Amino acid sequence: MYKLKQKLLWLVAALLCLIITVSWHLEQSFHQPALATLGTPVSVMGDRPIEPIPSIPGLDIQKIALGNDLYLDPRLSKDNKVSCASCHALDKGGTDRRVHSIGINGKVGNVNAPTILNSSLHFKQFWDGRAESLEAQIDGPIHNDKEMGSSWPEIIGKLKQSPEYAAQFNKLYGDGITSDNIKNAIATFERSLYTPNSRFDQYLNGDKTALTPDELKGYQLFQSNGCVSCHQGVLLGGNLYQKFGVFGDYFKDRGNITEADYGRFNVTKKEEDRFAFKVPSLRNIELTAPYFHDGQAETLEEAVKVMMRYQLGQEASSEDMDLIIQFLTTLTGQQKGVS
Repeated sequence: MYKLKQKLLWLVAALLCLIITVSWHLEQSFHQPALATLGTPVSVMGDRPIEPIPSIPGLDIQKIALGNDLYLDPRLSKDNKVSCASCHALDKGGTDRRVHSIGINGKVGNVNAPTILNSSLHFKQFWDGRAESLEAQIDGPIHNDKEMGSSWPEIIGKLKQSPEYAAQFNKLYGDGITSDNIKNAIATFERSLYTPNSRFDQYLNGDKTALTPDELKGYQLFQSNGCVSCHQGVLLGGNLYQKFGVFGDYFKDRGNITEADYGRFNVTKKEEDRFAFKVPSLRNIELTAPYFHDGQAETLEEAVKVMMRYQLGQEASSEDMDLIIQFLTTLTGQQKGVS
């Protein structure tokens, strides 16, 4: 009986996503944004389901520079070999392009490293949404024995040995080198890593020549097939949770289920959250393979095929797949768009 109720719950959720998608097409003239409401409710800017990436003003340039230094500094890890950039390299789309990241002593992590680009625009951090902010997120890898395996007292002790760091912190923070100040500097730098002015943003801002006819067809298919019901908002994702496998049992088909596959359940312990994850952003998606929390889709084509099958219950033609992928490549923006 319980399993039947659970299946009915996800069926209702899937139908809701479909209704929302249809409603969006019907209500455009009334300026009602399309929202996938499963999970935490979020707001969408303006009168469209997708909005351009905005500028992020008010960032302290000196804190950005300090945060950049810390982001690249392997002394934040126990063995002095792993930095934030080891798993979130800016020349690799803010990821490491590995299925699972490699931390101290060659230990392999449990999930695929999400991109750091535009991370400040996500409503929660981590695949399972367990961190409320970028500052809170930093505690995760610092203490994880498969990532950096360190502690704040150890890190602070190392940084205090550097006259350069001591001078920078004393200039920017009244209490010098503390864990909160370290996190603030790194998070300020990470907030500078937004990627505006993609060709799709140019299109949204009124340049109707920014997309080719095929890319525009791909965008239309992205909407009509229902992708926009979960991939909407500024990031085309990153603002709600969804079960992985609405129209099929992805994990049973893949096999070898791990605790990391339980997703949001690991945080809430609610059965309805098992296999649910924060919907990933599609911004800069062509740069961030492999895809999904498990890194099992090596290419965009594989990722779209899985999404069509397990999230939308459809089998797309090769032509439609190609058009959707062409649209997705227009989401690559300009890195480090500090205003």
